[in-house]
Amino acid sequence: MPDKPLTVLTYAASASLAAVALVYFFNPNQFIDGDSSTSSASTRKKGIVGLVNPANDCFINSVLQSLAGLGDLRLYLIREVHRRQLDDASIYSTVPDKDEQGKDVDAAKLLSLQGGEVTQGLKMMLDQLNERPIYKKTISAQNFIAVLEHAFDNKISRAQQDAQELLQLVAERLSEEYYAGKRARRRHNQGLQHRVEKADPTDDLDEVQEPERDTLNVSAVASKLLAPISAVGESTGEDEEGFPLEGQTETRVECQHCRFMPRATPTSFVMLNLMVPQKGSTTLNECFDAHFKTEYIDDYKCDKCRLDHALETLEEELDFTKSQQQRDFVQSKIDRVRKALETDPERPPERVQLPDIKHAPKRKVARHVQITKFPKVLVIHLSRSMFDPGSYSQKNSAKLSFPERLPIGGILNRKNYRLLGLVTHKGTHNSGHYETFRRQHLYPPTSRPHVKNPIGPYSATGTPAASHQLSPQMSGSVSNTPVKLPGRSSLSPAERPSFSSIPSPAVSTDSFSPTPARPTTGSTARGKDAIPSHGTKHLSLPVTPNQPTAILSPPIEPQPEEPALARYSASLDLSRFKRKKRKTTSDRWWRISDDKIKECNTVDVLGMQRDVYMLFYEMERGDPTES
Repeated sequence: MPDKPLTVLTYAASASLAAVALVYFFNPNQFIDGDSSTSSASTRKKGIVGLVNPANDCFINSVLQSLAGLGDLRLYLIREVHRRQLDDASIYSTVPDKDEQGKDVDAAKLLSLQGGEVTQGLKMMLDQLNERPIYKKTISAQNFIAVLEHAFDNKISRAQQDAQELLQLVAERLSEEYYAGKRARRRHNQGLQHRVEKADPTDDLDEVQEPERDTLNVSAVASKLLAPISAVGESTGEDEEGFPLEGQTETRVECQHCRFMPRATPTSFVMLNLMVPQKGSTTLNECFDAHFKTEYIDDYKCDKCRLDHALETLEEELDFTKSQQQRDFVQSKIDRVRKALETDPERPPERVQLPDIKHAPKRKVARHVQITKFPKVLVIHLSRSMFDPGSYSQKNSAKLSFPERLPIGGILNRKNYRLLGLVTHKGTHNSGHYETFRRQHLYPPTSRPHVKNPIGPYSATGTPAASHQLSPQMSGSVSNTPVKLPGRSSLSPAERPSFSSIPSPAVSTDSFSPTPARPTTGSTARGKDAIPSHGTKHLSLPVTPNQPTAILSPPIEPQPEEPALARYSASLDLSRFKRKKRKTTSDRWWRISDDKIKECNTVDVLGMQRDVYMLFYEMERGDPTES
């Protein structure tokens, strides 16, 4: 049969192709998102979607590519879009006549905010950028640009623009849409609550038959009606995670004369603007220290010092007043000023005319700024503009070193952030090109969840059942035949390992006789080498007719009588059987310049010190201090 080897080879090739097709059909991400997909340079370059640049759109492309690598932002967009799709359409199509401050509202703008126009458009854009194409793919950002132009009712210029200004515009719009939707849901729930409270629960009893009406409770009917409304109210409570890019800072002012501190002024932010110092090289920590350092301000009018000055003025007026009626009037004003000093110096006392503010003393105050609400995604803008009144603005090209992991906060409220992306700018202050560095960080459902599944065959942790520990001792039959090891002489009976450490199960010799685990050759053991019996019911070993029965002894402590096997096992070189450690995906980055995509590593990213312009840090999920 000359064609038999060819037939076997054909069958084997067909079976291999069928197996590959089945695996790719049921789990295509294994070839796209797994570590095996990044093993070759040709495959790595096809793992991300690029953006075309028909004009000067590199500032738009860099912002969108950076936002596409933020997992918390994508989860927020999915939640907000699906919420508006599942809720009643009347919730977001109803516009009140007045806002919460009593001012007139722009109906068209409020409808756009409540509907989440930019939120939906950005979600669709980021979903396209997070596809896992097999071949090189390039799309256009024109659809998202059209959404922005329709939302703001203005055209976006194709001239050279600032990426930071576009990101600030988009982030503030997303925050406004989040709060507009939240207020719309609260108004809807309050309206339902008001209508249910005014309704008569006994109206629902008309449809109930007369015998059953007596057994019904009116309060139970009312609670049943209010149950879905209360459930909706709980789902939109204050504990809900808000816009991930939004944080909050507080500014406190402390008078250096009276040590009075007014109420802190909270300020929300979607981006931290840090000034780059004008010197050869600096660090990101220095920029943070310059932004959050204590600032001293002169010629400040302190509220408490102003009341103290007014109190002194009134006391002098009281000394020169002789009429009792006038003295009582001045004394009443003094009492009000003292009460204001004790309770709230920021609130002037009623029916008391304070001296002119220009006569109030000027004090030196210390201004403190701190972050009170840490965003899940921290966006940092490094301002490199140098303004010179005598000439045009210039770009500050100082080298700025930034870390991969950034700790922020004090000892009690420490938050750890991890670098996920950055935008660089090459060129002058008025022209140049933007590029994006994006970490190859995969999120579900794109990533394979079974890679680090806590249970199952692909789990990273061990199973509860402990694995059997291998031992150089042989189990099963016992033979006095010397063990022949490669490259070594045979072991004598005195050097063989003792079987006294093996536990002996209580099994009858008549009902159980195990088969030798490893057959041996040569003569069998003689009676003089047999292991003596230490019991009546123990596991028996196969013997020859002239050999007495060898019984296993009870378990005792192992004896150090196995130097030969220990030396042999230690001499085995198992390093060649170890799997080579692959390069983790956390060290891989994409360098994106419009539709041109390259791969780089963390060292290359941290080396962009002269061109770094914006940084994107995400709060680590494993942070123990994360609330």
